[in-house]
Amino acid sequence: MAADRKSLVEGLKTTGPDPRLEKAFVFGEIAKTKPVSATPESREGKGPVGNVVGRVPLTTRVKSDFATALKRASLERQLNGVFPNTLQDILEEALEPWLRGNGYLK
Repeated sequence: MAADRKSLVEGLKTTGPDPRLEKAFVFGEIAKTKPVSATPESREGKGPVGNVVGRVPLTTRVKSDFATALKRASLERQLNGVFPNTLQDILEEALEPWLRGNGYLK
């Protein structure tokens, strides 16, 4: 017993999305009606946002006691509302003086 099979394109033609919704999505008309999300400067729970700098992923391994202490510091600082309090911000603040002191940043 063979089932009627259609190509993917044929299947989309018969059950495709509403062309009005499709057009609104493509041309951003839906986004204009949605509430605007918080700007980077007004995010709650984040430190002051100065000049926005591009970030790239960086993976490394650290001693387990460093990781534990860093995580604890981050959580305690978040609970106390102290900045920097994210792992990323704490690491950036710690790395910057070393990089500057050794001539890698100006």
